[in-house]
Amino acid sequence: MGQGSAWQSSVEAYHLHLAARCGSVLSSLFIQRSISVGASGALCGLLGVMLSELLTNWTIYTNKAEALITLTVSIVINLAVGIFPHVDNFAHIGGFLTGFLLGFVLLLCPQFGWVGRKHLPAGARVTSKHKAYQYLFLVITMVLLIVGFTVGLVMLFRGENGHDHCSWCHYLSCVPTSKWHCGN
Repeated sequence: MGQGSAWQSSVEAYHLHLAARCGSVLSSLFIQRSISVGASGALCGLLGVMLSELLTNWTIYTNKAEALITLTVSIVINLAVGIFPHVDNFAHIGGFLTGFLLGFVLLLCPQFGWVGRKHLPAGARVTSKHKAYQYLFLVITMVLLIVGFTVGLVMLFRGENGHDHCSWCHYLSCVPTSKWHCGN
């Protein structure tokens, strides 16, 4: 294993940890009377990363529609499981959103034109390592992550209940049917 793969592994581990933490913060804001455990927030974070990577590096995929459909079906199934009782969908949603945003920050891949620039003639024009839309995603994402995580932590430490600010959000974690009822 080379130096680059060790660095990449630590970035991926940090990414999973942060996605799980943000999922836990969202879960703690909305589900305050029970304990939730598991890795599903981090796993949904991976799905978010995969989606943002697909969007960021859209130009390098050959089967764009197939990749997008496959990923969308996986995301919908994972989030749909969260509407059953006793499944913490807020951790899923928080992990997914964090993973989606972090993917724009941590997984910016250089475009093909930049990779081959070392073989350019001496006077050739050098292009940027990344496209303009990648830099735009990076800036917007950093702002959303910092503001969202800060607001979530402030609300959590103040002891606020997320349902006080969102009256319909309880349906994100459990949808009552004739087969089961959702507790508070």
